[in-house]
Amino acid sequence: MFGPAWTLLYVLMAVAAWLVARTGLDQRSVQIALVLYVAQLALNLSWPLLFFGARAPGGALVDIVALCVLVAVTAVAFYRIDSLAGWILAPYLAWILFATSLNLWIVLKN
Repeated sequence: MFGPAWTLLYVLMAVAAWLVARTGLDQRSVQIALVLYVAQLALNLSWPLLFFGARAPGGALVDIVALCVLVAVTAVAFYRIDSLAGWILAPYLAWILFATSLNLWIVLKN
């Protein structure tokens, strides 16, 4: 289930970023929104490295909580530029909130 879910989420994320970027990279709000987008991608990448690679669920929890906040901020920034782009990030945010609850459960039970 994870493979198809993440594939769909990454496609939606790319579409949202494209919708924002096509409005014009010379706009300051677009630049800020895309920097937020890249920053959340970096946190997204670091979570499995922490959780699976380093076997540090506590560190991964800190990462994914920050990721949730950054995705929410990115969605708002995208929404202000293109409302569809903001809404397209909603399934991604929902998925990582679910993953956050699983990560928290693992930290609390181990």
